[in-house]
Amino acid sequence: MSSGGGILRQPMSVWATAFAAVVAFMGIGLVDPILPSIAQGLKATPSQVSLLFTSYFLVTAVAMLLTGWVSSRIGGKRTLLAGLTLVIVFAALSGTSTSVAELVGFRAGWGLGNALFVATALAVIVGAASGGGSAAIILYEAALGLGISAGPLAGALLGDWNWRAPFFGTATLMALGFVLIATLLKTTPKPPVRTKLSAPIRALAHGGLSTTAFTALFYNFAFFTVLAFTPFILHMTAYGIGAVFFGWGVCVALASVFAAPPLQRRLGSVNVLHLALGLLAVLQVGIAVSGHAGIIVFTILSGIPIGLNNTVFTESAMEVSDAPRPVASAGYNFVRWMGGALAPFIATKLGEELGAPVPYAVGALCCLIGMGILYGRRHHLGALTRVDDLAVQEAATVG
Repeated sequence: MSSGGGILRQPMSVWATAFAAVVAFMGIGLVDPILPSIAQGLKATPSQVSLLFTSYFLVTAVAMLLTGWVSSRIGGKRTLLAGLTLVIVFAALSGTSTSVAELVGFRAGWGLGNALFVATALAVIVGAASGGGSAAIILYEAALGLGISAGPLAGALLGDWNWRAPFFGTATLMALGFVLIATLLKTTPKPPVRTKLSAPIRALAHGGLSTTAFTALFYNFAFFTVLAFTPFILHMTAYGIGAVFFGWGVCVALASVFAAPPLQRRLGSVNVLHLALGLLAVLQVGIAVSGHAGIIVFTILSGIPIGLNNTVFTESAMEVSDAPRPVASAGYNFVRWMGGALAPFIATKLGEELGAPVPYAVGALCCLIGMGILYGRRHHLGALTRVDDLAVQEAATVG
């Protein structure tokens, strides 16, 4: 729930971190337009190539449990720089791969760096941004949306030249992000209490946080079914796939920044999640039953509920429990990124063996399961209702 006002009036350190976050999130969609080219270049099947996502997000998920432990010992800035260094190294190594197994392994190392950077970037932006935590989260989600939308374009433009080029391009941009953060971000103080390794898992004992996290796991399965499998059924060039996912990413960014906050104020966070999950289920069914033109349209439109979910889930994870935000974020992201790790391989394998509509039917079912979890465990989400009520009162006062 944004306070609106000064979201764009931020210190340079916030913009430096946000820029690096954009590039980090570009790495998610970067490979989308070149998945068919990678499969052809490395003589791999679609399900083998989908392991690029699986290794990336599996390591990202597990490494989330370490981020608080690391940052509480070496500080936020050093953790950001360590994560960026790993991304630079493994993105460059990805471009040198001679087999799909090598590429999958390098993407795993990339995932480790991404976890250290992304989890810490959210905490740094929240801590340094003006306008409060909600404004910072919207700024972070805007970076996510911009990165996801720019990634396919960059992947298409560079991948049309050579499928290895997007990886080297990402490494170069991340090196620029490293320089910006190293020079513009002040050294962040270490927290007074060091985070224990077990803290994120213990935080998930809270009913509200576990409800949010496991709902997000099923949502992410549906999300990454669209992202990882759709390039193989579009039957388009790298430019065509890049254009489709650019449109999708623009919808993600616009919904995250401009649609989610007013809908939260009007309907409440839990109701927005129900709405977005239901809409995503409908659009997945649309992809499953449509011809080529319909697949393109429904894929692009799926960015709207995905953008809504991204913002509302992130805010909900931060607000629903009394755990420190970095700890809550780590526990939540550990669970939810498991959906991103499982979906690409399972969806692609289902598509190969049972037909292209099946992964989207499973994705729609996952959305319905997520809605069922939210409804069945709604008594754990009272904190979100209180936050929503407070936001409505503040908006009425300002108005």
